[in-house]
Amino acid sequence: MRDVKDILDEAQEKMDMAVMYLEEALAHIRAGKADVRLLDGIRVDSYGSMVPINNVAAVNTPDARSIAIKPWDKSMFRVIEKAIIDSSLGIMPENNGEIIRIGIPPLTEERRRQLAKQCKGEGETAKVSVRNARRDAIDALKKSVKDGLAEDAQKGGEEKLQKIHDKYIKQIDDMLIAKDKEIMTV
Repeated sequence: MRDVKDILDEAQEKMDMAVMYLEEALAHIRAGKADVRLLDGIRVDSYGSMVPINNVAAVNTPDARSIAIKPWDKSMFRVIEKAIIDSSLGIMPENNGEIIRIGIPPLTEERRRQLAKQCKGEGETAKVSVRNARRDAIDALKKSVKDGLAEDAQKGGEEKLQKIHDKYIKQIDDMLIAKDKEIMTV
């Protein structure tokens, strides 16, 4: 027989994972502002292994509209530039021999709406994960009743679970509202 606290902790851990997934997904959606996390998915070939750009160069945002990449090894300029061009970022890098600069263009209204819709989709995926974690925990509580857990403990566990669920859904909604505001701000 599993303890109610164990079941709730497991559900909360799954819900935490859903929120972390959403944070990661939203970080990679370009909102018209420069963010070094936009480059996280881009890998470059460094001495035979594929590594993130920030492993072979200093990456920073000198202003809100650009990302500066300063490779530690001069031979990496072409490799980094090609990786950025081939990526799904859709931005052409500028190379002046000292630094690679990526200018983040302002978004069109149509593109803003597309990105907002994409964010909502990611948010819905996270919410589904949270709901699935709640459902799994409720099933585990019901199974524990059959194994000898008191029904009062099950009901109390379900109420606590619902409060935890509501907290995570609100957190996801707040994240989506903040990202939507960031995207729609010109």
